[in-house]
Amino acid sequence: MSHYRSVSQRTQGVRHGPITRLVSPDGLGEELKPFVFLDYLDTPLEPGFGFGFHPHSGIATLTYQLESDVDYEDTSGQRGIVRARGLEWMQAGGGVWHRGSPVGSARARGFQLWLALPPGVEDGPSKGIYVPPEAVPTVGPVHVLLGAWGDAASPIPLPSPLHYFHVELAAGATWVYRPLDGYDVAWAFVFEGAIELGPARAAHELVVWERSLDPLVIHAPQGAQFLFGAAPYHDHALVLGPSSVHTNLNSLRQGARRIREIGETLSVSRP
Repeated sequence: MSHYRSVSQRTQGVRHGPITRLVSPDGLGEELKPFVFLDYLDTPLEPGFGFGFHPHSGIATLTYQLESDVDYEDTSGQRGIVRARGLEWMQAGGGVWHRGSPVGSARARGFQLWLALPPGVEDGPSKGIYVPPEAVPTVGPVHVLLGAWGDAASPIPLPSPLHYFHVELAAGATWVYRPLDGYDVAWAFVFEGAIELGPARAAHELVVWERSLDPLVIHAPQGAQFLFGAAPYHDHALVLGPSSVHTNLNSLRQGARRIREIGETLSVSRP
């Protein structure tokens, strides 16, 4: 293939302790929406480490731990353990509080993604879906975290169309992604090894391709692992609160009220 989509942005993110923030709603998230936030966590797991009860509204989050289990709880009344390489989906809608703590491993390594929700859904009920690792489908090198690939589909129903994959390429392997109609946003975060993107190369960084429906050809000379996301562009504003992302100010205010109401029932500080 003689034509390659150009890489329009690349970043190694900003590190805050054990967390590298790669995408944020007030930064690269504007270009990548509905993908508006991505954190990469990589740290030795020490007793007491975790993320206590905190609120969200207007978004959905997906937590994906590679090496440790996650002890979770949310204000819809669910609590349990998601084993490593399982999925913790929290569709905040009009407002929810949740917490999560990596457990059961010497190392915590994984990702949290935020997705902007479309109008109507952003104000709707919250829901949590917790998927064990054996229920996450794999097709060739692709672990299907959200959306579908080939004949396999994630068990998590989506409020808007998108693809979110964990791709593991062996040394010398090539993976080709042909976008569905409208899936003009595409990015990858290479967290192990390196990939070649035609004349470009990426290693230990997030790359964003120009918006296009051209195929992507990704080659791993020595092997690589990366997250991959693609979707139709979320053509709505990002209206931001401390822990919320909405499409309009009225929805943001409703979410803030609902968060306060739930917070008053918990023995935690308000956001």
